[in-house]
Amino acid sequence: MHISAGIRSALVALTLLSGPASANNYMAQLLTDAASERTQHSVTYDGRYQKIGFPWGDVSNDIGVCTDVVVRAYRRLGIDLQQLVNHDMSLNFYAYPSFSNWRLVKPDPNIDHRRVPNLQVFFARAGQSLPISYNPRSYSPGDIVTWDIRPNLPHIGIVSDKVASDGITPLIVHNIGKGPVHENILFKMNITGHFKYFPEII
Repeated sequence: MHISAGIRSALVALTLLSGPASANNYMAQLLTDAASERTQHSVTYDGRYQKIGFPWGDVSNDIGVCTDVVVRAYRRLGIDLQQLVNHDMSLNFYAYPSFSNWRLVKPDPNIDHRRVPNLQVFFARAGQSLPISYNPRSYSPGDIVTWDIRPNLPHIGIVSDKVASDGITPLIVHNIGKGPVHENILFKMNITGHFKYFPEII
């Protein structure tokens, strides 16, 4: 991770003065803002396998899929999911579905962090796996949600701080084909995971 000095200092101060919950709330707002910023970009939906750099590697900024919304939002906080997922997979490869789903026998930093099933495992292992609920108040800005669009077609997005016309249901920042957008889709698909991930700072 390369969290900026300003963010790190704020997190340390909040943790020491008010406890980890305040630091997590601060990180949640930063992630929410970073996700919202992604909606300002024109992105063509393109999930083709490409060789990219490591760490901090990325496909061209004008293409991407649902996972790239999440990866790019965290990177604005200085958190590189490419490197973090690769590191955890290197130590715990068979905790991930890379062999069962894609018959891989070792980590691949070009694609592992861009696959929803791998991010589900990582967020559950490194963060918090929260209950799946159909109560909109159970979801907070900065939470990560995964769905099945249909069997074997997973999806991922970030809970925003904007709400739908009912005044309760949070909008999701995601890319399901139209580029990154805020959209009322939380309960429109089968929810398969609910996570919170903010790395420990101190």
